[in-house]
Amino acid sequence: MMKLFIDETRCKGCNICTMVCPYSIFTPGDTPNRRGIYVPVLDRPERCTNCRLTYLYGRQLCGVCSMICPDQAISWIADEPYSARCVVIEY
Repeated sequence: MMKLFIDETRCKGCNICTMVCPYSIFTPGDTPNRRGIYVPVLDRPERCTNCRLTYLYGRQLCGVCSMICPDQAISWIADEPYSARCVVIEY
């Protein structure tokens, strides 16, 4: 499994990811980091189909957030195998 990762050292807090995500998994940050930047927060990342289904289908399904990020601060990292996951089923 893969999961989204926001690199706080690269993010400048533009919040473009919060505007373009079709699954609304990002929310604007509410507390500044060490550099005074409000980094977006992952709100319900389990809704992201790319995080849940990339391994199953063997290809990237969405990736809008990482493509649009001007600082390349959003990426996917491998999740620990057999770790607990929250699954959302939407109708």
